[in-house]
Amino acid sequence: MCVSDIRVAIVFAAHGIIRDCSARFAARFGYERGEMLGASFRQLYQDVGDFVRVGELWRSHLAAGAIYFDERVMRRKDGSTLWCRVHGRSNTPDDPFAEAIYCFEPMQRGILPTEHVLTGRQRQILMLVAQGRTSGEIAAELKLSRRTVEAHRARLMKSIGVRNGAELMAWFNEREG
Repeated sequence: MCVSDIRVAIVFAAHGIIRDCSARFAARFGYERGEMLGASFRQLYQDVGDFVRVGELWRSHLAAGAIYFDERVMRRKDGSTLWCRVHGRSNTPDDPFAEAIYCFEPMQRGILPTEHVLTGRQRQILMLVAQGRTSGEIAAELKLSRRTVEAHRARLMKSIGVRNGAELMAWFNEREG
């Protein structure tokens, strides 16, 4: 069975270029399957900074041969956005993006207008906080100091109007359907 026949949102990619995908994947983002073949994943990100940051994070995990996942805001063809949980695995751990398979699962989590004003780094930290990571774990993963992560996290919380980590998680989780 080829990827195009699969009834889930799945993608086979080489170096960030979509080589094959299911029709469900393309439809999830508002495209026809043929429009996606040969396209860069870049078009599914809000900005190039997010694309680069997520790629760096995934490169370090996929190189270990692990199945990795995250949750992130992605962009549809019409410019609207959606939260996705993305699972991925590399077939070539020595060159993680040479051959990789990804599965995209939409999350029933609304996107508030404030999320569009968050910086790329704030969105990245929000993604990791949503996975239950501590500031120390986030710092290690992003190769930042703990203080830098805490400063980004504090600005993030101020941007969305919450006072502490518990309120941040409640804010994040209450929007999931």
